[in-house]
This record gives sequence, C-alpha cells and structure tokens, in this order.
Amino acid sequence: MVKTLDKAMLVRARQVAQSVPDPELPMLTLADLGILRDVAVTGTRVVVSLTPTYSGCPAMAEIRAEVASRLGAAGFAEVEVRTVLSPPWTSDFISPEGRRKLAETGIAPPRSRPITNGPVPLTLFARGPRVDCPVCGSADTVRTAAFSGTACKDLYRCRACAEPFEHVKEV
Repeated sequence: MVKTLDKAMLVRARQVAQSVPDPELPMLTLADLGILRDVAVTGTRVVVSLTPTYSGCPAMAEIRAEVASRLGAAGFAEVEVRTVLSPPWTSDFISPEGRRKLAETGIAPPRSRPITNGPVPLTLFARGPRVDCPVCGSADTVRTAAFSGTACKDLYRCRACAEPFEHVKEV
C-alpha cells in the first residue's frame, strides 16, 4: 500500500517546483516570475498549478516537463501539472526578488500597473512606456523594437550610455 504524502513532503514539493528556472528568463524561478499558483497533495499525487504569462506561451510545455522531471527526481512518483488560466497572470506577479534579478542581468523589469476596474485605454501608436536603463539608470531611453527574443519583451536603447537592453513588458 502506498502511503499518503504528509505536510513535510508537500513543503518539499513546493520548494522543488518554485525553484524551477524559466527557460526564457533563466535568472528567474517560477516563484520569481509568479506563475506558480499552487502545489497540493491529493493522496499520493502532487498537483502543481501554473499560469502562463500569456495565452499560447511556447515555454509552458518545457516548464511543465521540467517541473514534472524535477519532482520525479526528488522522489515524487505521481505528479500532475495543471494549467490555470484564472485569474490571468500579470507582470505585477513578478516578485521584488525577480525584478531585482532582471535589473542585475541588464533587463529592465516591468513597472507596476495601476489597478483599474474600468476599460484599458487604447494606444494607437506604439511608443512604448518610459523605461529606465538598467545599466546606468537614465530615463533617456528609446524603444527600438516592439518585440525581442520573446513576445513578452521589447528592445530599448539608452541615449545616455548607448547600451541596448531588453525590457519585460507590462501585462
């Protein structure tokens, strides 16, 4: 007979799941990124709930596989990784530690968005938000491309130090 997983095993499962790195931003863990929603135990099964950063995110298949692999290697025989779409992820879920890690690696973290219950304003011309340079801190930056290596980032250049850099978009 297989025994039910106890609280200590649940804590261990959560530690393993939250430490999985994001494949597109490997300096961030799933906990830093804020996509790890829950780790639960049902009998002998560990159930991990993740929310993608956006619908159709191509990294989700790799993230699910890595979570399952690491939990299996940690001794959890039955693992289920679920995708949870509600509430949807926003860049506000990135932890302060995650924002610090992004800036330290030269990627401008997203700014916090104001909470609004009304409609989202429509911007017809994509100027991009004001983004401070993660290298020198200057606000004199210009967006050079709406998309970077991934759809969730755009490209900027600092006019003060001339360094190009990526920015994680506010979602």
